[in-house]
Amino acid sequence: MEIRNLLTFIQVAELNSFTKAGSALGYSQSTVSFQIKQLETELDCMLFERINHTLTLTDKGAELLEYAHQICRLTDEYRQCRQSSRDIRGSVHVVTSDSIVETMIRRSYIEFSGLYPGISLRFSTAGTGDMLEMLGRNEADICLTLDQHVYNRDYVIVREQRMGVHFVAGSGSPFASRAEISIHELPDLPFYLTEKGMGYRKVLDELLEKKSVEIRPVLELSRTDLITELLEQNNAVSFLPDFVTEQKVRAGKITRLNVPGAEADIWKQMIHHKNKWISNALEAFISYAATHDFVSENS
Repeated sequence: MEIRNLLTFIQVAELNSFTKAGSALGYSQSTVSFQIKQLETELDCMLFERINHTLTLTDKGAELLEYAHQICRLTDEYRQCRQSSRDIRGSVHVVTSDSIVETMIRRSYIEFSGLYPGISLRFSTAGTGDMLEMLGRNEADICLTLDQHVYNRDYVIVREQRMGVHFVAGSGSPFASRAEISIHELPDLPFYLTEKGMGYRKVLDELLEKKSVEIRPVLELSRTDLITELLEQNNAVSFLPDFVTEQKVRAGKITRLNVPGAEADIWKQMIHHKNKWISNALEAFISYAATHDFVSENS
């Protein structure tokens, strides 16, 4: 049984298409069909059902997919033992929120690219639901969420951490000197918020909806660095993860506000699909991201 045939089988299974698998691997469709036929002949079973241009795994195909992932993972582990980090090559597509990708690039990208010059990173941003759909369609390799806790048997949580999040204002703002602010006062405050429906903004909206409170922000934008800069200059309020505001809080430029009854629960999670083939490049990214906390409140 040839490893290349198993790699082709994994691509076909993940993309549900001979044509897309061939494009991803640089093969013609006829080559992909030949390799799958070789596997089916060797194993004496049908791996895919083809009905009205729809491709689905058979039960035997689903069994093989699990073994194929194990075989390819062990093969990669052996190869990785023989090569240094500078020899690892490949690409990794990471999908995450705007605030996380911004922090990752600022804090860690240069170091990562220095350690792994052969790995090409591609970043995309999306809401958590869209991230998971992209993993399910194999359009992204891994996602980093900042949202309510995600759990689904189709996904593997590589790492997770509960994250602090607060209402914040510039330290010169009149709101910063208040001992506490009532949750029912929030609709009257000038808010600068991230885009509606995205990550922790969605968590905030759902929390306030339960309290029959609605915020209408005067400004919405995806860049949290601009929000924090504007808070220093204006008497506005925002709702941001602690890792975004930590440095300015320590410097005395931003103050976290006490809003009883508006405590939110958000999680940072690193997730990939359970059937995702973990390449050397993806394994290197996962290991680096796990040990060099991209969005630690203390980094």
